[in-house]
Amino acid sequence: MILVVVVIDFTEKNDKFIKNNVSYIDILNYYYSFIPFIVSLVTPITSFIATVYVTAQLANRTELIAILSSGKSFKSIIKPFLYGSLIIASLSFVLNGFIIPHLNKERIAFELMYIKSPYYFSDKNVHFKIDDNTYLYLERYDNNMDIGYNVTIENFENLKLRNKLFARQIIWNKESDSWKFKAWKKRTLKSEIEIIENGLEFDTTLLISPSDFDNKYGLGETMTMGELNDFIKLQKLRGSDEIKFYIIEKYIRYAQPFTVIILVILGVIIASRKSRQGTGYLIALGFSFAFIFIIMFVMTRAFAENGTLDPLVAVWLPNLIFSGLTYYLYRQVPK
Repeated sequence: MILVVVVIDFTEKNDKFIKNNVSYIDILNYYYSFIPFIVSLVTPITSFIATVYVTAQLANRTELIAILSSGKSFKSIIKPFLYGSLIIASLSFVLNGFIIPHLNKERIAFELMYIKSPYYFSDKNVHFKIDDNTYLYLERYDNNMDIGYNVTIENFENLKLRNKLFARQIIWNKESDSWKFKAWKKRTLKSEIEIIENGLEFDTTLLISPSDFDNKYGLGETMTMGELNDFIKLQKLRGSDEIKFYIIEKYIRYAQPFTVIILVILGVIIASRKSRQGTGYLIALGFSFAFIFIIMFVMTRAFAENGTLDPLVAVWLPNLIFSGLTYYLYRQVPK
């Protein structure tokens, strides 16, 4: 299955590889990080299909009937699959949370360089919450030159404006990791006195950097769990509208291991009855359930991203529905 995905992906991207004169070493390195990403993505579905296939073979050979006839319960048949799913789920969580993100950094960097179109920060009238009392406004930002235009920084205390800084430009200084303000003017309010200062330029540090204006494509996939949690806290502080995408990514990493467990148990239940249509019918039925799950997951994630559903509800809804389905079918299986 992974081989088919890689071949299709290579076919789609080969024109870009040729156009950008990408060496075969770079291509191999790209697929070295791409394959683990795809493996983690399809782990729940492949575990489900494998479970359906194995259980269907056992049912077709009447081995399950023999086990039940010997006095064993249906739970004893599920147990080995449950233990296997717990191992897969644990490995999946560790890989998705701490190992694959490091590989994704190379994959995303490669795609941004050779596959995606050049990125230009096109947002106008950008607002940032730098800290609890400070707000930044930019009319526009040039991410190629790392220059912001018509900048305003406002500082509040007890909901009252204390000072306001305006600058024609802010320029990023790579050497000192600071911002240079040019043609600036500052108003400070003290009691009933207003102090006005101005100058040509000065340097200062802010809780923002050029990375905040970079292409956000695949950014959540490149972060480990610790990095993702810290990034979400920072975006909450700034009041970012894009925070929901990273919260969804976080919830998915926690939900996927449970998806593996639920689908594996469901696979055992679906395929445990001997079918007159044979093993092929049960495998086809398993694929049908797998595609229903994928469609449901994609739809609920889209609802979460556009704000229709709460991210936590959206990510866990497919798991909850399939848990209910698994329990219902379990009650119907002869034990």
